[in-house]
Amino acid sequence: MHIVRYAEGSGPARVAILDEAGIAPLEEVADLAELLRLPLAGIRSLTEEAAAGGERLAPDGVRLLAPVDGRTEVWAAGVTYERSREARVEESGQLSVYGAVYEADRPELFLKSVPWRVRTDGQPAGLRGDADNSVPEPELALLVNRHGEIVGATVCDDLTARSVEGENPLYLPQAKIYTGSCSLAARIRPWWEIADPAALGIRMRVLRDGGTAFKGETSTASLHRTFDDLVSWLYRELDLPDGAVLATGTGIVPPLDAGVRPGDTVEIEIDEVGTLTHELVVATPRG
Repeated sequence: MHIVRYAEGSGPARVAILDEAGIAPLEEVADLAELLRLPLAGIRSLTEEAAAGGERLAPDGVRLLAPVDGRTEVWAAGVTYERSREARVEESGQLSVYGAVYEADRPELFLKSVPWRVRTDGQPAGLRGDADNSVPEPELALLVNRHGEIVGATVCDDLTARSVEGENPLYLPQAKIYTGSCSLAARIRPWWEIADPAALGIRMRVLRDGGTAFKGETSTASLHRTFDDLVSWLYRELDLPDGAVLATGTGIVPPLDAGVRPGDTVEIEIDEVGTLTHELVVATPRG
């Protein structure tokens, strides 16, 4: 079962569960933001009741949308895998900065996107036109309600203008936040249906000119921090009335000479959670 946002034709966005039997709308809530205002027990009850019966819509008759709306914010964590720490040091030469945050109690957290900027399956994601080297960053993303409870998980590509951050770590917001920089898979797997979130395989391929330009894999078992710890830090001193999506960092980073190009296709797969596929375009061409 997955939780989805969808629309029929030009109609309004709705929330539903999607399983092998089709799409079952959640009539009790108007949007995903309203669902995330409920406690976890209420969300689980609504989704399981919808899955148990009622009329279904055919999946091919609706359009799946990005899984975020209302005031829900997309945040991300950085330097949570050893490979990510190594890559940041390679790019910038700043061992003290990235080594310190990897070992510190407080994680690196940053705002990644607001709902209206998020891209989803099949929609082109963006590269900065003023960056010479960019990379996709495949990540497990947590859907968290307003009460700080993990509701589900989806696939995130936390696209990064690597050359911008490498020039100076203080340029992180420009390296991470720009048009088309955040892509989320449309389907959210309920957290209670994932057998072991701490042991999920993550795989990525970058396709170019009919071949594979890069591929890599990792596992959430290599995550340096726990999911609950990352969520607890995000919710400290921060009001998130419609919940949040929190991308938990990447353990797959292409070598410095293997950045992506416009026209490349990125494929990401996470065990038990889902897949995300999108093409890359220059979001803000120079000139």
